[in-house]
Amino acid sequence: QVQLVESGGGLVQPGGSLRLSCAASGSIFRTGVMGWYRQAPGKQRELVARISGGGSTTYADSIKGRFTISRDNAKNTVYLQMNSLKPEDTAVYYCNRVPPYVSRGEAYWGQGTQVTVSS
Repeated sequence: QVQLVESGGGLVQPGGSLRLSCAASGSIFRTGVMGWYRQAPGKQRELVARISGGGSTTYADSIKGRFTISRDNAKNTVYLQMNSLKPEDTAVYYCNRVPPYVSRGEAYWGQGTQVTVSS
C-alpha cells in the first residue's frame, strides 16, 4: 500500500522550532532520494530539502542553515528539524520522493502537516 503520513506541525512563535516526521511506505522510500516540500497560501508547492539514500543533503536558499533533513532507513521515515522559524515559513509541509511518486498517472501526496509561524 502506498502511503505518506506527515506529522509534527503546529503553531509556533517566530524564532521557535519544530520537528516534522514523515512515515513512507517502502515502495516510495526505498527508491532513494526523499524530500520535504511546502506550499504556502497562494503559492506553488516547492521543494525545500532533499536527502539521498546515502545521506547527502541539499537545501533551498530560503531555509539553508535553519532546517536539517535526515532519514532513518530502517523505519522508512524522513525528518525535518526546523529552527529559527520565520513567518514566511508558514505553509503546509509534505514529504515525497524526488521527483514525486506517481500513482495511476498522477503525483501522489499525503495530507501534509500545517506549520504556522506567528506571534
